[in-house]
Amino acid sequence: MQIDAVDQRIIALLVADARASYADIGTRVSLSAPAVKRRVDRLRSAGVIRGFTAVVDPAAVGWTTEAFVELFCAGRTTPAQIGAAARRHPEVVGAYTVSGEADALVHLRAADISHLEEALERLRAESFVTSSRSTIVLSRLVESPGVGPSTP
Repeated sequence: MQIDAVDQRIIALLVADARASYADIGTRVSLSAPAVKRRVDRLRSAGVIRGFTAVVDPAAVGWTTEAFVELFCAGRTTPAQIGAAARRHPEVVGAYTVSGEADALVHLRAADISHLEEALERLRAESFVTSSRSTIVLSRLVESPGVGPSTP
């Protein structure tokens, strides 16, 4: 699918505010509201835009402690096995296969250190995990919901 500069701008505007009206977006990209809707519908049907969501501040719901955990796995553990295990833990907000020594990197959020420790213990109890290395986040410096460097 061809994505032109107008599509990229529409995507950036939706990432910044998924509740923006087609008319508001149209004003910013010099298109009519129906033209923006057609482009958004095309982007959705092509799978470029997979959905719209609310972004919740973790601190506002009490999940203020977070960590990144490197997982080291037994011999033939597949990414699918790691992903399935990660989805079983509500504290996991992201899981990734990575290059380097570790097999995967898991991002956890929890209410406090005690909750984080309990979540780590459950994650490390997965049958394929041989060891882990954790890093607790002290502060967030940069966080972007976007897909790239383009800005609205």
